[in-house]
Amino acid sequence: MLGIKFLFLRSQAKMWSLQNLLFTICIALRWVTNAGGVIRVMGYLGNQVKISCPYGEGYESYEKYLCKNDCGDDDVLITTSNPRKTKYMIHDDKRARIFTTTVFNLLSTDGGKYWCGVTRNGADIYTEVELKLVQDSCCDTVTKIQSYEGYSVSISCTYESEYQNNLKYICRGNRPSTCLQQALVTSEKKQNGRFRLDDGNILRIFTVTTGSLVQSDSGSYLCGVQRNSDLDVFSAVQLEVQEWCCVTSKKTSGTAGHPLTLQCPYPPQHRNNRKFLCKGDHRNNCNDMVTSQSRFTLRDDVSSSSFSVVIRELEAADAGTYWCGSDSQWRVGNYVKIELSVDAALYAVYAVPAVLLPLICVLVVIVYKCKHYKAKGDNAVMNRNTLKEEGLEEVMGAAESDIYGNQDVVMYSKKQTSKQHARNHYDDEDDPDYENFTTEEIYCNENFHQANRR
Repeated sequence: MLGIKFLFLRSQAKMWSLQNLLFTICIALRWVTNAGGVIRVMGYLGNQVKISCPYGEGYESYEKYLCKNDCGDDDVLITTSNPRKTKYMIHDDKRARIFTTTVFNLLSTDGGKYWCGVTRNGADIYTEVELKLVQDSCCDTVTKIQSYEGYSVSISCTYESEYQNNLKYICRGNRPSTCLQQALVTSEKKQNGRFRLDDGNILRIFTVTTGSLVQSDSGSYLCGVQRNSDLDVFSAVQLEVQEWCCVTSKKTSGTAGHPLTLQCPYPPQHRNNRKFLCKGDHRNNCNDMVTSQSRFTLRDDVSSSSFSVVIRELEAADAGTYWCGSDSQWRVGNYVKIELSVDAALYAVYAVPAVLLPLICVLVVIVYKCKHYKAKGDNAVMNRNTLKEEGLEEVMGAAESDIYGNQDVVMYSKKQTSKQHARNHYDDEDDPDYENFTTEEIYCNENFHQANRR
């Protein structure tokens, strides 16, 4: 009996040991399974990255955390008990049983191995995470595309066959980290304003088309293909939008009221095309002047592959930008851009006298009066000089008849007569006035009075 009991206890001990062993193996296998399922995450330096870690059912209320190295107390970076720090933030989605840790402002030292942990009694549950960081730029090879203002352009982006059903998109710039968030158009939303995306699955090429280009569309673009478990795949494009212009661009000028001729060359193959001249700041918004203005006449010279437009009686309003061409499709290289200025200087010649006429009239009157007064003054001086000369001649005649007894006066009078003749040449000088001499001084001889009586 004792032997049977011993054998029974021995068998129970073996079974107990086997259960413990199986339990230990299960725990180890579970840990090894989680550890074996390495979560690989890639991020861009200077940006942020999200590390998502799933966990099993029944652990929704357990504490979760992210740690590095050996996951000692000092290695724990953040926990759901204290979910927000300067560099880290953690969130537990209990319904999806995934907790996600966000790491901000990534540095090169942030790359390496991490552990997602679930706290429980006994050994915690760990999942290994490998974080790889790369520069936030792309790419070694760049495809260059040129186009012109007002035109459309198609950008072709290739991808691998394994990404046939993945999301495709295009963004502007050269930063892969923000490309998807700033996508201009995606394969889910194929049309967005001027941009349209078409995915040719068989050819493994998706094409982005945009129209009505402007020069500000020039720059870098990234074609992106989304990958769920890794960084997206990108290819780089450099777009250059050139100013739409012409065979030549020239400036010319004319005078208002006069005719002007504009010369426009065209390719020989356009000899049978309709030629035109339109006016406007942009070719897409200009008016055909030949058909709308009778003053504009077009003459085509097929032999010289050019046509001319004659403008009769040029007006100031004719100044502006003109486009002359022979291609209704506005293809580059078939046009001439002309900047016309109109000289209105001739109009000013006739306008100035009208403004200054009152002032000119006043000046004429003033000049006339000045000359009139000067003429009267000259006549008065001449009359006075004549009278004085007659008086002197009378005195000289009397002297010659020896009626003067005072020879000094006679000599003085002769001298004054000579001076008077010399001074008659200067109207602006005062002449000596003989009225300053009294009768007694001049006629000091009684014979003068006797001669006057006779």
